[in-house]
Amino acid sequence: MTEHAHEHQDERGRADGAGHVSTGSTMEKAEAATPAIPELVIISGMSGAGRSTAAKCLEDLGWFVVDNLPPALIPTMVELGARSQGNVARIAVVVDVRGRRFFDNLRESLADLESKHVTRRIVFLESSDDALVRRFESVRRPHPLQGDGRIVDGIAAERDLLRELRGDADLVIDTSSLNVHELRAKMDAQFAGDEEPELRATVMSFGFKYGLPVDADLVVDCRFLPNPHWVPELRPFTGLNEEVSGYVFDQPGAKEFLNQYTELLQLIAAGYRREGKRYVTIAVGCTGGKHRSVAMSEKLAARLATEGIETVLVHRDMGRE
Repeated sequence: MTEHAHEHQDERGRADGAGHVSTGSTMEKAEAATPAIPELVIISGMSGAGRSTAAKCLEDLGWFVVDNLPPALIPTMVELGARSQGNVARIAVVVDVRGRRFFDNLRESLADLESKHVTRRIVFLESSDDALVRRFESVRRPHPLQGDGRIVDGIAAERDLLRELRGDADLVIDTSSLNVHELRAKMDAQFAGDEEPELRATVMSFGFKYGLPVDADLVVDCRFLPNPHWVPELRPFTGLNEEVSGYVFDQPGAKEFLNQYTELLQLIAAGYRREGKRYVTIAVGCTGGKHRSVAMSEKLAARLATEGIETVLVHRDMGRE
């Protein structure tokens, strides 16, 4: 081989080497830019066995939940989640016999997900025939597959349709003897990890003369405190005013009430979490919803926030007079 040939080979080798290094760098950048694939849970099972409750539980735990999505669209949903730049990291899809003709596509979609290395789990909600019949009769609704037959006929048809999926399930929950709270506790145990489920509170001031809030879980009455309405220089202002708030909390029992009621709410909040309750509305009332209830609600909401409870503050009747 001539010296020129050797030089040509060396140059080609260096060029190939450089090209390889360049390609590797590009691949590393591409891998670094590869979007994270969301975690996927597929919720299915018998109609009336608690699929909606299981889905709601995951939604409360921060999952992005899609109900009755045609199975053929599940890979598309995962792809969209991957493009969300981490905003949709966990997806739960409810798949059931309402999908009818789409249901046959589920196995194909699962195979597609497996080929793309998507981490997925199947949760199957099961229940006895007797329990399912009682539930359908209590709500006076037909089973989606019973047609002109009886409820038990629809249940039998659904069991046959779902038999293979049940065999593939990663988690089977029998809800025959479970109430809603017990089912939520089981879902929390599987999917909440070490984090305690969040509790979100709405603290709402209101005036008794305008009626009780219909959505209140807890109602507290601040009318045991003197009313700033009868203090001429305070009457035009609201409980948001520092002078009004100072007047309210200078009254005997006001600070003690705030401290002790906050402690009571901590006890209640722990019980709500255990029972799977995620939202609570605390209504704080006075006569007109302008002075005492507003001042107390402001302080109470701030206390709850410091306890790690996500809190929204609403003054329903302030400015209504």
